[in-house]
Amino acid sequence: MSVSQLRSGIFLAPFHAKSENPTLALERDFELLQHLDKLNYHEAWIGEHHSGGVEIIAAPEMFIAAAAERTRHIRLGTGVSSLPYHNPFMLASRIVQLDHMTRGRAMFGVGPGALVYDAYKIGVAAADQRRMMNESLDVIVALFKGETVNKDTDWFKVRDARLQLNCYTRPMIEMAVASSKSPAGALAAARHGIGMLSIGGATPTSIAHHTANWGLYEEEARRAGHVPDRNKWRVVTLMHVAETREQARKNVRFGLKAFCDYFREIATFPIVPPDVSDDCDWLIETGAACIGTPDDAIEYIDKLLQGSGGFGVIMELAHNWADWDATRRHYELMARYVHPHFQKSFAPRVEAYTHAAAHFQEFTKESAAAVASEIEKQAARKAKTGT
Repeated sequence: MSVSQLRSGIFLAPFHAKSENPTLALERDFELLQHLDKLNYHEAWIGEHHSGGVEIIAAPEMFIAAAAERTRHIRLGTGVSSLPYHNPFMLASRIVQLDHMTRGRAMFGVGPGALVYDAYKIGVAAADQRRMMNESLDVIVALFKGETVNKDTDWFKVRDARLQLNCYTRPMIEMAVASSKSPAGALAAARHGIGMLSIGGATPTSIAHHTANWGLYEEEARRAGHVPDRNKWRVVTLMHVAETREQARKNVRFGLKAFCDYFREIATFPIVPPDVSDDCDWLIETGAACIGTPDDAIEYIDKLLQGSGGFGVIMELAHNWADWDATRRHYELMARYVHPHFQKSFAPRVEAYTHAAAHFQEFTKESAAAVASEIEKQAARKAKTGT
């Protein structure tokens, strides 16, 4: 199935070093979204986390409400709201309000919850998280469709639940389900015919796994009566670009170790194994990340597209490997040189230039002849009048 245009986005967990001022770190996240809005990034997804000390946004819908006031175009999604942590009726009500407040720029990403520490702190067993996600998701989708819901589970009850506001976005707010190693996300997304966020790396092995999950999505979606659409598939990867490969490598030394240590020591799965001699070299050599130039990024994304069969949005994990200035420069280079390659936004300009160049000699002669004619006419008038 074809993809109309590769869109651009980021996945903002966020990741902030423990030693940073958290107030200023959050402010910088707002500034990043403003920067991306000006650079024509299509969307940003904001995470929900409550533990671990690094991913410090606890209420993505609250963050999105503030970010929407500071931006004009970029779409903003919860990436993701952890469904087992919320009563589905209350969460659906807040999301519909957000849909109205943003005039349809909001999106709703859901998942079971990524950090086991969050679940532990509220007494949710890891073994129950995916079941709870599905139970909640069934209720929320029905509510978004305007239905009245009654449901009893071992962790929530809803009685004659019906939203007092319809979604601003029709027929309902755009949704996506996070999918990583488990097939649960793909199955949940397929059952409701909503989008899928593939999270978990872009090595050849990871891409093969994502592709298998998409195949499962297509099969289950059709069984549920939905038409699979690759435009709704978002793939999250790791990238940092600079003017040269050497500069890109130098830039990521700023924060790469802290990022890798967090995934080794706190997050559910490590991105870089603990026994590698150089994190940066390992990421590049394995294909887990693109650290290089805009041309390298184009080649890297091409491989992802070819390996997966195509998807709708390339999502960059906002990792803060580089300092603030180099980070902003990375996104500027992506927007100026990488995104246009896939969106073909420069194609009409190239065609116009090529056409003009092909006819340069012809048009130049015609122009010179026209000018010479006017000079001759003026000379003739002068000779005739004697002035």
